[in-house]
Amino acid sequence: MQKKTNQPGKLASISRRNTLWVLGAGIAVAACSSDSNSSDGTGGTSGAGGSGGSAGGEAGKAGSAGEAGSGGTSSTTGWGSGGTAGMTDKANYPNPFANAPSSCNLICSTTEGPCTTETTIERVDVSEGYPGIPMRIAMRFVDASCNPISGAWVQIWHTKITGVYSGVTPSGSFCYGDEPEAEQEMYFRGSQTTDSDGVVYFDSCFPGWYSSRAVHVHFEVRVNNSSYVVSQLLWEDELVDDIFTNHADYKEFGIPNVHLDDDNVVGGESDKSPYLYDVQKMSDGAMLVSKTITIQSGGPGCSASGDGGMGGPPGG
Repeated sequence: MQKKTNQPGKLASISRRNTLWVLGAGIAVAACSSDSNSSDGTGGTSGAGGSGGSAGGEAGKAGSAGEAGSGGTSSTTGWGSGGTAGMTDKANYPNPFANAPSSCNLICSTTEGPCTTETTIERVDVSEGYPGIPMRIAMRFVDASCNPISGAWVQIWHTKITGVYSGVTPSGSFCYGDEPEAEQEMYFRGSQTTDSDGVVYFDSCFPGWYSSRAVHVHFEVRVNNSSYVVSQLLWEDELVDDIFTNHADYKEFGIPNVHLDDDNVVGGESDKSPYLYDVQKMSDGAMLVSKTITIQSGGPGCSASGDGGMGGPPGG
């Protein structure tokens, strides 16, 4: 069941997008390394094998990107297509958190960006039937001692394949580009509450890109209605370039004009690994991305090097 909710304790949105990018200073987040960060697909079965929330009755849109509607895998990249409907082997997806993290290293928060909304929807499947590479997002949240944090509220948001954000945002056309109808939708936005292992899963699609930003997913975590972190996660350049060069659903958009070193959020970080997903390819062609993240309310605040840049509008 999907439930639209106000974001707990959400700060009022600022109308001028150039001031929105400063949010996040003073909040610290740590990413944990783990022995399970391999790409061989091994490990225990995931407890999130179910379909989760409804796809919003939008399945007809899965054909809007040409070859995306039929499902199956791409003949050139091996990644699936057809959106979350292509997740045909979810019951056998591995648990990316089978091993406990071996260490925790403090990293910094990032901007929330200008494309936030005042509401989100509690659900697992955030795709609303839109096309793209089917992607499961797995996130595990732990404290400074690497103990799981249960009951934390987690929301994510990212663009669809065209590089456009959904929802009514403070920034209007900056977020919806040349698709104003996107304001009437809520695709690729959703929230979940962490389980007893500190884990949440979302079923989604690999995002699109827009000018001046590397491909990314935003997330926010709140504990007891207090914001612990606003941050972003990204992918290795080689993977992104391969998808936008060879995958039938993505190649019409071309390779992103920004890579990690040029990104205005994490480009200045000498070690970008804390901001990068661990990636596995599933038997049905879906992408499993995962990250263990340590959150804490205290300690020194910092922002990722490069944090605060505007970026171009979606679709640019």
